[in-house]
Amino acid sequence: MKLTWRDIDEIAIDLVETYPDVDPMSVGNDELQKMVTELPGFSDHPDAATERILEAIQAAWYDEYED
Repeated sequence: MKLTWRDIDEIAIDLVETYPDVDPMSVGNDELQKMVTELPGFSDHPDAATERILEAIQAAWYDEYED
């Protein structure tokens, strides 16, 4: 499955699986952007993420992390 910046929930699940010991709230936007672009299956333009998208990913990742 090819991921894009709009696949927020799928990205959050992949981040939990790839980085199970990382607290999402400890990650800044630049680091988060790098982590997302390095996920297997991510195929969107690396610089296409806005601050709003990154914040939404971080919030969804935190929700998954807490579960």
